[in-house]
Amino acid sequence: MSVSDFSTVLQVDQSPEQVFKAVTNVRGWWSEEIEGDSAKLNDEFNYHYEDIHRCRIKLTEVILNQKIVWLVEENYFKFTEDETEWTGTKPTFEITEKDGKTELRFTHVGLVTEYECFDICRDSWTNYIQNSLKKLIATGKGEPNASGKPQTENERKLSTSE
Repeated sequence: MSVSDFSTVLQVDQSPEQVFKAVTNVRGWWSEEIEGDSAKLNDEFNYHYEDIHRCRIKLTEVILNQKIVWLVEENYFKFTEDETEWTGTKPTFEITEKDGKTELRFTHVGLVTEYECFDICRDSWTNYIQNSLKKLIATGKGEPNASGKPQTENERKLSTSE
């Protein structure tokens, strides 16, 4: 992990178990159109958003109620010169108890400022983690992409830029 990897942290009142369950419910906070499984070691799933972004992700480390590491095995971005920028990167979720609260640290290891997608990906991840996932943890209902509808401002811009 380098200091330039994208990272964001949130604290919630819910237990590490509730946070872990929400993180592994990828359809509940990222996209309703996730195909595959996203909770156990070696699970694989596919994400896609229109013809703008798609990726295949494998869970390479799962420590119950503590840590989840994804490996982006394949990636395609329509909006970058290097369409495979995320390939080989590792979105990582670390769950700890701090001062009576549960802290979730999301770090996309390998998503660095040198990437063409960095600004868009940083803004999108921030929204998914700080807004949608946080709501899923707190209320049981996140705000994932629904049936290909853009959730973030960046996705709306990318959808209409064709």
